[in-house]
Amino acid sequence: MTKVKDQVPTGWLAAGSNPKDYEFMLDTDVFYTGSASGFLKSRKDTPSGFGTLMQDFTATKYKGKRMKLSAFIKAKNVGGWSGLWMKVEGAGHDVLGFDNMKNRPITGSKEWEEYEIVLDVPKDSKLIAFGVLLSGKGSVWIDDVKFEEVFDKEVTNMEKPLPASPSNLNFQSN
Repeated sequence: MTKVKDQVPTGWLAAGSNPKDYEFMLDTDVFYTGSASGFLKSRKDTPSGFGTLMQDFTATKYKGKRMKLSAFIKAKNVGGWSGLWMKVEGAGHDVLGFDNMKNRPITGSKEWEEYEIVLDVPKDSKLIAFGVLLSGKGSVWIDDVKFEEVFDKEVTNMEKPLPASPSNLNFQSN
């Protein structure tokens, strides 16, 4: 596989509770659409914490809307769990909405599959963050990311009701 080692894809951030146990790359050989995907891999067999390839941006344009994050994810030998995640924050970093797919995790090896998260963005929201996370050993790829408004209020994957623009959502090789 051709990977641009330790090159975080443009517009994305490498983060997590223990990002040093993970590698974050642009993969130009394995992708769902386009010419590249985001790639996240554990550096050891028993990494601690989790790593995430993520973006965050101001919630201004999305206040009062129901938003859907969708992406295609591929997994290989995920020993812990992986998932798409999205968080909506208010003033003082108060969490107003959150889903990390922990209740429907990606485990083992899976070919490209579309996953989605739907959250309401309350009027007092300040920040939206999202990405893919890996907790434990293995590898995950993310591609064909979309962030769009949901107009049907019946569309949800929220367990209970909840009280700026993303850049470079998809991955490109230079």
